[in-house]
Amino acid sequence: ESDTASEISFQFNKHKKTPSVGSHSSDMASVSSVSGSVLSVYSGDFGSVDAQGTVEFALDYDEKNREFQVHVSQCKDLAVVDEKKGRSDPYVKTYLLPDKARMGKRKTSVKKRTVNPIYNEVLRYKIEKMVLLIQKLNLSVWHNDPLGRNSFLGEIEIDLASWDWSNRKLNWYPLKPRSLSAVNGVDHRGVMSLSIKYVPPGSLGKVCPKNPPSGEVHIWVKDVKDLLQLRPSGVDSFVKCYVLPDTSKKSYQKTRVIKRDTNPVFNHTIVYDGFHTEDLKDACVELTVWDHEKLTNHFLGGIRLGLGTGLSYGISVDWMDSTQEEVAFWQEMMLAANEWIEGLLPLRSL
Repeated sequence: ESDTASEISFQFNKHKKTPSVGSHSSDMASVSSVSGSVLSVYSGDFGSVDAQGTVEFALDYDEKNREFQVHVSQCKDLAVVDEKKGRSDPYVKTYLLPDKARMGKRKTSVKKRTVNPIYNEVLRYKIEKMVLLIQKLNLSVWHNDPLGRNSFLGEIEIDLASWDWSNRKLNWYPLKPRSLSAVNGVDHRGVMSLSIKYVPPGSLGKVCPKNPPSGEVHIWVKDVKDLLQLRPSGVDSFVKCYVLPDTSKKSYQKTRVIKRDTNPVFNHTIVYDGFHTEDLKDACVELTVWDHEKLTNHFLGGIRLGLGTGLSYGISVDWMDSTQEEVAFWQEMMLAANEWIEGLLPLRSL
């Protein structure tokens, strides 16, 4: 993949008949898995109890196996969820933030009918030490409900960059209400500089009778600044592009990999044809930034350019979720045909 323009054909009429809802190609599976904000740490919370009590745990990093270990020992004096029966069925759940989805959650077994549960379990993460040091550990305690109406009982959040790794002893920590960082969705992942342009049908001169006129969307990915630094040497990043709802190889484009740089310059242009003006209301350009590694690529952040209506061709879709800035950028392109629109947009967790 060079820095010169690459062109790809995109026919929307197929999607009007059979819209792609909830289905993704293998390339998109890892993208869809990181959908949602940090608020999903609290998904399924139906309780209204106040956080109380303490939790005993220890942290360790196994250098040999490159494994982060959370030794969950026990909890004391947890809040009672079912006051009539005087019971709680607690378990402990952990996330690594801000990249919680890539690493996934871990949780202990459920201990029934107790506010003083004993676990003595180890929650494990396969992760490089340098990556771990830019994360925060979110450890929370929950009441398990058979119908899935789980209740939040308290949490603690630890900045692993400042953690004393010589401390491997079990220690007690007070459980606190939801952290402000998670509630406010603080999640800085970098900023992308780009330009976009819409060329309406018929703007490029004569049209062949056999081929009905269609427009083009031009996407010029310039650079990204302040990416998460996953290694001491920086990060080996590249950008993927899809025009949703199409997640096929036909829609997929990517830039070259820029190595060892948290401020990569791509200067890569992509052209999608097959656009009709009315398609701009239902399509969404998704640009995601990835760290390239031999075994697996790690998601760093992304943007979605569209109207953010939640609908595509009349069908509800979770990816039509553009922020106000992204919507304004897309609208400006729609109103200024044949003109490059420049933007500087923050990457997010999609």
